[in-house]
Amino acid sequence: MADAPSFETLSGGTRIFVSRDHKFGTDAFLLARFAAPKPADRVCDLGSGCGIIPLIWLDRNPRLPSVHALELQSQGVELMELSRKENGLENRFFPYEGDLRRLEDLKTQLPAAGFSLVTCNPPYKAAGSGVPCPGQARLTARHEVSCTLEEVCRAAARLLRFGGRFCLCHRPERLTDVLCALRQAGLEPKRLRLVQQREGAAPWLLLAEGRKGSKPFLRVEPPLTVENPGGGFSREMQEIYGLVPEASSPLFSPADTAKESE
Repeated sequence: MADAPSFETLSGGTRIFVSRDHKFGTDAFLLARFAAPKPADRVCDLGSGCGIIPLIWLDRNPRLPSVHALELQSQGVELMELSRKENGLENRFFPYEGDLRRLEDLKTQLPAAGFSLVTCNPPYKAAGSGVPCPGQARLTARHEVSCTLEEVCRAAARLLRFGGRFCLCHRPERLTDVLCALRQAGLEPKRLRLVQQREGAAPWLLLAEGRKGSKPFLRVEPPLTVENPGGGFSREMQEIYGLVPEASSPLFSPADTAKESE
């Protein structure tokens, strides 16, 4: 491994191994909450990095039987393997090294139409835009040098069964790109939520869900506010971080769009 790993501990006690190049931020927690897997879901996280999103779910949801994760960079897969063994998740967490543009290479482990929920925290910067990040690992994670948004959506569509959900996060300035890429891949946009730092501030993140084979109907949910007006995390953010008990079980109760997707 290029640099020595360290670990972070989630609210449920799960220890996640990270490195300088494979860390996680608030957007991973927000996407994990937005995607909200059901106990019966068969789940795959694309571009999983250190495995933060699958490990959040497994930390919070003892009824979730298993989560699969795909990561292009070998160091990320090594970190996931360390976390898998450290937390006794050998029978629930299954990381794989591979390219989401070549899913046929992993058709046994990640079969076509084999999943009901796919997630991805993709690179935010389009190829050729912005200032390139130093180092190949960070460049791959933040810029579309190894996969484009359209390729991410096509990979999700391949993995999903009919009616399955694909959830991703992205920057608001690329909202049009996100909705177009989802629809072009056969993943009809069904839910959209914007995240703002505080009330009245411009959003800095979007959360979107597309459903495979669904009919057009987009529900725009109320914005998620990170901070209270007087400072400190909002109640919802405290729940997302596991700092306070959740009023319900949102990680098992995703917004129901069944009627619109029939």
